[in-house]
Amino acid sequence: NDVLIAWDGANAGTVSFGLTGYIGSTLAILRPRTKDIHTSYLGYFLRSRFQYLQDNCTGATIPHVGRESLERLQLWIPPLPEQQRIAGILARADRLRRLRRYALELSEGYLQAVFVEMFGDPVAIRQRWPEHPLGNIADIASGVTKGRDFNGKPTVQVPYLRVANVQAGFLDLSEIKMIEALPAEVQELRLQKGDVLMTEGGDFDKLGRGAIWNGQIAPCIHQNHIFRVRLDWAQVLPGFFANLLLTQYAKAYFLTASKQTTNLATINMTQLKAFPVPVPPAEIQRRFAEISGQYDRLYAQQREAARQAEQLFGALLDRAFRGEL
Repeated sequence: NDVLIAWDGANAGTVSFGLTGYIGSTLAILRPRTKDIHTSYLGYFLRSRFQYLQDNCTGATIPHVGRESLERLQLWIPPLPEQQRIAGILARADRLRRLRRYALELSEGYLQAVFVEMFGDPVAIRQRWPEHPLGNIADIASGVTKGRDFNGKPTVQVPYLRVANVQAGFLDLSEIKMIEALPAEVQELRLQKGDVLMTEGGDFDKLGRGAIWNGQIAPCIHQNHIFRVRLDWAQVLPGFFANLLLTQYAKAYFLTASKQTTNLATINMTQLKAFPVPVPPAEIQRRFAEISGQYDRLYAQQREAARQAEQLFGALLDRAFRGEL
């Protein structure tokens, strides 16, 4: 019947319940003093207040849930059967959300397994195929900088991609922002279907990650913290190159070549152009591209299903404790 709250750290305010037989640290235990409160009902209520708990954390370096902010919360307590009914609805939506997320996680490793099967593991791939510096087989461009002074020159507003849009192996286009640019820049930098977008770095997980642009928005350009890689398709297909970026071989190269400070790493144009790209025969790349295209469509459907499940759970959670469920 205990409800647990992560008390300290980056996950402060995270709630769990329905567990037994565990011990833990940096956790607070909430134990109802009355049998009139259903554990799951209380747990879901606290999950609905996660943002409030995070916003009211104390501590300059390590967030800490404040007891006072927790005690200020007021909980609507309907009769126990009503609490159980509400908790049951939320539990079903929560289960759907976790199943969708699990299915997405399972599918994420599929294409990389196919890649290794067809082209070899990160060690063998360099020994098996001839290599070319990326700069010899692709046109690479940096993007536009935000907040520039155009000295009175006429500009246009255009959609652009930020680092947050470029994930490892896919593009997150849920939020597209606009940027001011010169018409000539839009013409020069507008993305084409098949371009591979790569991040220059920041946190280590952002270093050299990339994904294929499929022309979802037109026109669209990119900011200066993203590289646009336009490959010579006669030598290297985008599907092969984008998946090469997910291998340990590519990650090790960019990590070694990068300029590093505490918790940050970046690559520049010179280092990117020097990246040695193994070039398998065109027929094998084409076969992989067909498999990759089918996978991408399925993966996009799964991502959308997972997003909708998260949205549904969030909406139900919000409505439940406003007496609307």
